[in-house]
Amino acid sequence: LQRMLSIAVEVDRSPNCSSCKIADAIFPFLLNIPVRSQREALLNTMESHLLRCKLLEMMFQHSCDVPTTLPLSLSKILYFLDHSSVLLQYQDEVATWQRWDEMLHYLSLLLLSYQNVILAFPLAEHLRSSLNERMDLIIQKAKPKLQDDDDISQLDIRLKIENFLSRMQQVLGQPFPLQIKEKVYMIQ
Repeated sequence: LQRMLSIAVEVDRSPNCSSCKIADAIFPFLLNIPVRSQREALLNTMESHLLRCKLLEMMFQHSCDVPTTLPLSLSKILYFLDHSSVLLQYQDEVATWQRWDEMLHYLSLLLLSYQNVILAFPLAEHLRSSLNERMDLIIQKAKPKLQDDDDISQLDIRLKIENFLSRMQQVLGQPFPLQIKEKVYMIQ
């Protein structure tokens, strides 16, 4: 299934558009998966980084009280850190900190997938372009164009992390579980 989904994204003239269409079709099913390990298995085994980005972006948009209109970018990922709540309505019965741990796991997965789509090594660059265009861009050694929203400062990151940790302190109390701290620092 993952290979078929990856091929479906790749063969279209606009991988960005086809990944949006496929993500729209898969998203309702993802929302109804009741067990974290099953959700993670689906997302972790996804071969298409672009499709994984779209699905995770939809999950985070779904979890924000006020969704953003920013394009997928580093700024949008920081927005998700600052505005997302516990993600899924149909989660299995787990402690609150485990739900936040899952959210942070998906946020780091989104960040890694986004880096593979935009910023990664030459064979993975230009994933938003069709295969024909991508080959030309790789031959020309063209660097992927970053969006304005990818230009974030260390201060932006630090402020969003501090805001998130303060929110976690209100929700979870002190001390935080070590897993939460580790994932926050990994995202930072």
